[in-house]
Amino acid sequence: MTLDPGAIRLDGRVAVVTGSAMGIGEGIARSFGRFGARLALCDRDPERLAGVAESIEAEGGEVMIAVFDVREGASVREFFETIGARYGEIDILVNNVGGGFHAPMLEISPKGEQALVAENFTSVTQCVRAAVPLMGARGGTIINLTSIEAHRAAPGYAIYSAMKAAVENLTRTLALELGGRQIRVNCIAPDMIPTPGIGDVFVDTPIARRGSVDDVAGAALFLASDLSRFVTGSTLHVDGGGLAAGGWRRRADGNFALD
Repeated sequence: MTLDPGAIRLDGRVAVVTGSAMGIGEGIARSFGRFGARLALCDRDPERLAGVAESIEAEGGEVMIAVFDVREGASVREFFETIGARYGEIDILVNNVGGGFHAPMLEISPKGEQALVAENFTSVTQCVRAAVPLMGARGGTIINLTSIEAHRAAPGYAIYSAMKAAVENLTRTLALELGGRQIRVNCIAPDMIPTPGIGDVFVDTPIARRGSVDDVAGAALFLASDLSRFVTGSTLHVDGGGLAAGGWRRRADGNFALD
């Protein structure tokens, strides 16, 4: 296959994006819609999700939505059954749902720990189980959103970061287990991105600018498209060089120094 500009297009493909009412999930959904994908979106926020769908449809996109919690297995199965009844097959799954709260490990209750595991890990496995049977002979692609915190110590976010690391290990294993079915599985690990969920943050990186939702959406578009047709079991870091920099930070004079 010779690459051409059309290799980035998602025309006719069915893409599922979880947690798509705002932030990174919304940005990925909008980008996929603009590049031709038919969208199946879900979130717990009915008003925001409906607004995203209406906006995408106003640009000519095709969208179906469902309001539920991806931690609930029965709701996940029902969602994918509905997608299968409408489209027959799916091509792209983006596991975007995730989140956490700041607390030292010893202050997290067993119930709080279970909630973090369910939101950041179990939600992924449940969606993968439901999606893979709908990926047909041409295969598909699964994109799991993790975090730069999966690769470094994260005081105050111990369970969250551990679950993101678990998803990355799961991703590598699934890449092997599903490769024979022509299903690619990859991760995107962003640094902190300004979104309604975390506010207007600035992370000091070698690139020396704020990251954006579109930076993550561009990475997702690459992994969903034929441009990445030989990429699987990988993690794409969208962090402005933050992980590579480690403890190094740019000083006012432009040089680097260790924190």
